[in-house]
Amino acid sequence: MREFGYQRVFDVSGAVALLDADPEARFLGGGTNLVDLMKTGVERPARLIDVRELPLGRIESTPDGGLRIGATVTNSELAADPEVRRRYPALAQAVLAGASGQLRNMATVGGNLLQRTRCAYFADTAQPCNKRAPGSGCPAIEGEHHNHAILGASAHCVATHPSDMGVALAAFDASVSYETADGPGELPLAEFYLPVGDTPHLETALPAGALITGVTLPPAPVAAVSRYRKVRERASYAFAIGSIAAALDVEEGAVREVRLAFGAVASRPWRARTAEQALTGGPATADAFAAAADAELAAAEPLPHNGYKVTLMRNLVVAVLTELTQEAAR
Repeated sequence: MREFGYQRVFDVSGAVALLDADPEARFLGGGTNLVDLMKTGVERPARLIDVRELPLGRIESTPDGGLRIGATVTNSELAADPEVRRRYPALAQAVLAGASGQLRNMATVGGNLLQRTRCAYFADTAQPCNKRAPGSGCPAIEGEHHNHAILGASAHCVATHPSDMGVALAAFDASVSYETADGPGELPLAEFYLPVGDTPHLETALPAGALITGVTLPPAPVAAVSRYRKVRERASYAFAIGSIAAALDVEEGAVREVRLAFGAVASRPWRARTAEQALTGGPATADAFAAAADAELAAAEPLPHNGYKVTLMRNLVVAVLTELTQEAAR
């Protein structure tokens, strides 16, 4: 492992100033992704700036009825919070599905948003990878890609984003707050992750040197009837091969409001807006749910060995929305 410096910080401005002075440094939260990548040589920071002691560890209600989640809140704290469980149950379920208990105790909300892809070619420095070494190629396209993207990919990268939490946040229109040397800023999660295009190494729209300070969830009454469902290759802790965050409001058999986001199908959490538009105002039936899923997945471009994800996601949409319809009727 390459030698690196380490410094713990206790105030946001000090943390940002340190990174501004040393662009090769990296912020360290729980380290559940960054440290692994340092061990393999994918990440080689000159210094780690430990932000765990920053005053960003609270979950608070906002004046308009939403929630503000600090960046250093751990995944365990987020999943256990009574207001998260009551107002945004799919978010709590997504976090609980996302990792082992030990990892949830360490992983932070800010770090979760910034975790890198789990593509094997990205993690292996002996292999080419456009995300790690721009212009070197994407061997996954011709190689092992059964768990890679079917939506929004490009000829330069077909990796998927691994976050479960991010899928639920996408469904509920979260926004990400950050601090830079020039002051604070905010990005809607819908704009936080960049499209792959021909620059897969550019993953987020965060300005250079930015420190994530929190996530804000706007009020969303529909989120109270929501669910996160994750499909994985083994029952124990594993990354998704397909997942869905869904919320549904049904009145007299018709869909009044619906939220849908997919995971493990694209380089970022995929908000299924085409499906939402197809469902809103229509009947809350299995046939309608299937037709909406088909409309969303019409843009899918599967590779030879991951076409099963199209059927998987269609079935997830129908199953989860049917369950939520039944729950709303009780």
